[in-house]
Amino acid sequence: MGGAAAAAGAGALIDAGAGALVSWGMAGGLDPSLTCGRIFLPGEVSATDGAPIATSRRWREHLSAALALRQPLAGGRLLTSPRAIASAAAKAALFRETGAAAVDMESRAVAQVALSHEAPFIAVRVIVDGASDALPAAVSEAADANGQLRVGRLMARMLLAPAELRSLLRLARRYSTANRVLAAVARAGHHALRAPASGGSDASLS
Repeated sequence: MGGAAAAAGAGALIDAGAGALVSWGMAGGLDPSLTCGRIFLPGEVSATDGAPIATSRRWREHLSAALALRQPLAGGRLLTSPRAIASAAAKAALFRETGAAAVDMESRAVAQVALSHEAPFIAVRVIVDGASDALPAAVSEAADANGQLRVGRLMARMLLAPAELRSLLRLARRYSTANRVLAAVARAGHHALRAPASGGSDASLS
């Protein structure tokens, strides 16, 4: 979890011979129309600082065609944040200020590694929490400075605030739903998850 770990992992894959990179996982919705379980294939990834980085259009369209008849898809801008966005108010503010439809903590770091090596890149994310969903305070407070969830902190927080158990269980159910969708994406689009052969600028993330 987090940009530093994502960049290190992406760099290791490139060093091992990978010719393309996918940022694969889950995201939070900023656009109110994105609900739990929606597949999100962004056209670009951004951060609050720095220019957006485009995903490979040809690869994205190739994967979309493989998935469209099986799963609902959404696109737009994906924002990468250094920390989890916990409140509905904070999500609404980011939606207004950035125009991003969803937020994660890793994709731009992976995109930067891909861009520096002129490797094709896409992000495949499934929405866990929607724009109106607040993350349980126990989860936010249990994360360290790098965004990693510390189980010991989480358990201590739950002992101090057992009333948060219901919201934590709701988040766990949504995580399970999103995980099942990711598995379905892998099954339905496993061939399309390989970068299609292409020439020209699309191989450099246009």
